[in-house]
Amino acid sequence: MVSNTSATHTSETAGVTVPPQRLRQSEAVREAAAGLAAVEQATARLLQVVAAMDDASARGASALPGWTRGHVLTHLARNADGLVNLLTWARTGVEHPMYASRSDRDIDIDEGAPRSLWLLEQDIVAACGRFAAAATGLGDTAWQAEVVMTGGRPVRAYQVPWKRVSELWVHMVDLAAGVSFSDVPVDLAERIIGDALVFYRALPSRPAFTLTVGARSWDVDGDGDVHHVTASPAGALAWVTGRDPSGVTGDVPTLPAWL
Repeated sequence: MVSNTSATHTSETAGVTVPPQRLRQSEAVREAAAGLAAVEQATARLLQVVAAMDDASARGASALPGWTRGHVLTHLARNADGLVNLLTWARTGVEHPMYASRSDRDIDIDEGAPRSLWLLEQDIVAACGRFAAAATGLGDTAWQAEVVMTGGRPVRAYQVPWKRVSELWVHMVDLAAGVSFSDVPVDLAERIIGDALVFYRALPSRPAFTLTVGARSWDVDGDGDVHHVTASPAGALAWVTGRDPSGVTGDVPTLPAWL
């Protein structure tokens, strides 16, 4: 079985989370370029989904409790802008947090959610364009820079495009508009799963488990006996991102709250 030891992940030694690993500069640029290509593909799929909506469906319930599809779409636009701040931080060396505060982020989402579908779509398109522009021309040094995600999680800038990929695919499913976790390409699903497990490893308390997906396996050290969980890529992705746990089997633990 293959352990989740990608250089793009925060590593863990003796239970202590250490800063994300620096890559050789050319490797960092390749990682960023691959992530940006995946962002472009996921964005195209999102825009197809939005194009099939109307005002009534945009105001309809999403798969997230208390959120309409308008909330999800507004969040995706503000997430793009938040990640632009991180890329600006990497480019300039001047700290630019993703959001002024969690409450400001939540207010922006609530205020933007009731807009017409046309305005929601224009916001998404503009925000995605700003993200693409911010990534254009970043050099080796900038992609190697360490920035800090919401919640104080340090990442290298070359990981930022992959964070956007995760947001796009997971929230496309949350839209409850015809996209499921089975639609996420397997290689991307496995990458998002691995990145999600980095989040759990950094928590002060979490269950210990081994997650097996086909020929791949990830180990998470934690509290108590080790739970053994098996799933398809889609089932595992839903579970580790705090969504539907019905696609996983075995001695399935309850995971801490997702992000």
